[in-house]
Amino acid sequence: MYLLYTLVFAAISFLATQLYCYSFAKCGCTIVKCLSDYLWQSLVPLIFFSFIWILYRFIDKENEIEAIKKEHVEMELKFLKSQINPHVLFNNLNTIYSYSLEKPNEVPEMILMLSDNLKHVLYESNSKTISLEKEIKFIDNYMKFQVLRTEGTKKVSYKKDIDSYSHKIAPLLLITIIENAFKHSVLNSIISISIGVEKGVLECVCENDYDKDKVSTDDFRIGLQNLEKRLELIYKDAYEFRIDKGENFKVYLKLKL
Repeated sequence: MYLLYTLVFAAISFLATQLYCYSFAKCGCTIVKCLSDYLWQSLVPLIFFSFIWILYRFIDKENEIEAIKKEHVEMELKFLKSQINPHVLFNNLNTIYSYSLEKPNEVPEMILMLSDNLKHVLYESNSKTISLEKEIKFIDNYMKFQVLRTEGTKKVSYKKDIDSYSHKIAPLLLITIIENAFKHSVLNSIISISIGVEKGVLECVCENDYDKDKVSTDDFRIGLQNLEKRLELIYKDAYEFRIDKGENFKVYLKLKL
């Protein structure tokens, strides 16, 4: 391509110089003399317009690359979110089924909570960001289901300290940490979850007992790995994410909303 451009540029320069020499200047000189005296007058505008053309080509290319990157990021985010949704809803349905057999009087309220969660997952979570209030309400409903589902097998501590619900947050971030705590905690253990928001900074801490023999399996890590990818894509340098594997399994997320 560059060789072709060079040949075309040279041909246009030569022809333009000859046209100027014989049609406008009418010097009647030889081709060599004509080129030596008038070539620069053809080269200056040609170089200028070539520079403009290259600049526009570069800008178009950069815009095309950015559009491809944006599309790739959006597709990856949709894929990562699609891996979250079925887990949450499946657990809720199992809980409702169990209570329909044992405590049917409590089922209508549970179905209403599930309806709210379905609305959140299927519609509201399609936005890039949603209100913190909606996201916390979704988590509240999820926690109610989990407390019922784990009654008699696990103890749950759920604390919130939020100074304002007016902030925006990417949907379905915190649920991954919380669900991971329930999914991988052992029987007769304590699950501790705290969510705090102060001056636009959110902190979420989940701590649970765990089976140390399973902590290295792919099933144990995949949910948190997906979460970290989403954080990197959406928040980049505006977050802190840590996993501590001590006596308890502890996940810490700090996020600038």
